[in-house]
Amino acid sequence: MRILWLCNLILPAIAQELGLEASNKEGWIAGLAHLMLRHQGENQVELAVAAPVPGHLLQGKGSVLRREVTVEGGRLVFYGFGEDTDHPHLYDESLEESMRQIFREFEPQMIHCFGTEYPHTLAACRAFPEKEKILITIQGLCAPYAEAYLADLPEIVIKRETFRDRLKKDGILAQKEKFRLRGVMEKEAVSLAGNLGGRTAWDLHYAKEWNPSARYFVMKETLRSNFYEGLWSKENCEAHSIFLSQGDYPIKGLHYVLKALPTVLRQYGDAKVYLAGNRITAHKTWKEKLKLSSYGKYLLELIRQAHLEDKVVFLGRLTSAQMKEQYLKSSVFVCPSSIENSPNSLGEAMLLGMPCVTADVGGVLSIFTDGEDGIAYPGFRVNGEGLEKTSEHLANAIIKLWSDPEKEKEYCKNAREHALRNHDQAKNYERTLEVYAMIIGGSEENGSRNEA
Repeated sequence: MRILWLCNLILPAIAQELGLEASNKEGWIAGLAHLMLRHQGENQVELAVAAPVPGHLLQGKGSVLRREVTVEGGRLVFYGFGEDTDHPHLYDESLEESMRQIFREFEPQMIHCFGTEYPHTLAACRAFPEKEKILITIQGLCAPYAEAYLADLPEIVIKRETFRDRLKKDGILAQKEKFRLRGVMEKEAVSLAGNLGGRTAWDLHYAKEWNPSARYFVMKETLRSNFYEGLWSKENCEAHSIFLSQGDYPIKGLHYVLKALPTVLRQYGDAKVYLAGNRITAHKTWKEKLKLSSYGKYLLELIRQAHLEDKVVFLGRLTSAQMKEQYLKSSVFVCPSSIENSPNSLGEAMLLGMPCVTADVGGVLSIFTDGEDGIAYPGFRVNGEGLEKTSEHLANAIIKLWSDPEKEKEYCKNAREHALRNHDQAKNYERTLEVYAMIIGGSEENGSRNEA
């Protein structure tokens, strides 16, 4: 089987070959690639991977970089193309010619596009002639993300533009509009693909709405390999510490946590929030102050108003190993997002068997069972309960979790078992090969595996 993968990011082994810094994101794709290449002699897969590369590696606009890379004893061909990944809401038609060059050279029997979020997926779907041989696996979806982007923010914060926002033309409303524009492109891409892969009832809903004639395959994700080892222990964690995997834009819901924290502190005075990712509240120097966005300024205001300066710790960007270490030393993982499909951060926390609290939004309840794996609280709803009430639900969920140690222990056990089933590396790899064979051979799905 000659398979071409189209990815948002360069796989770590390829980045190393090109002398580039490896990304810590989308580790499930790297994990699947390792399995594909390790068993290349058995699965008979000839794999090519295409992804955007920095412009200095290319000969000019529309050109394509080619490298042969050996990983895990297997061989793949890498194609790099130019794309303005800083402005993914803008479509460049020259991408279509780059895709055609790659198709002509590699002659794939099918293409597998990981995600709908970037213009290259639409370019590939337009350029590849055999639409029935296109598979798009859904990660997030920009169109519904745009609808949830404002996430109960006060109107003054939504409309305010800081110096940074004006300079970059990137205020909160502009950010929402960029997601909307990306959603227009992703809808067209989904409508062109003959096959869609997903893992939640939420993404199945949009797949059927946007392309009712496409075949939908349940394809669960394999997470970063280091999270399959190790086990959370209450004895080894910091008491009443709350961990969030990121919070640098409104969808991730850090403002809900900051509004909920005073209520938690009234019962657990030693509670503290630890946050990975970009620190958008940095303000110690003039340069940092000039870089403050309206959302970053709002988070800083919430921290100051409630005197939380010593209760919120920004950890910065963490490697996979550092993320795992922080999960294991925290007493609860919280996913407060206003929208998600199936957050990998929640899956990683569940794999480690740690206590979890999550907003019931999007496709979360397809991977997390409320009352069994932990606690899911009512999250953001369009025209719903609002910031104060949603934050109250979050605070109550954390307090409820911490107040019942025996139930917490049961949650941890159930969450780990659920995640091990959902993110089973061997089964997910076998399922991927099965789907590829069906698409290339034109055969139909047997049974009811096409329901998420």
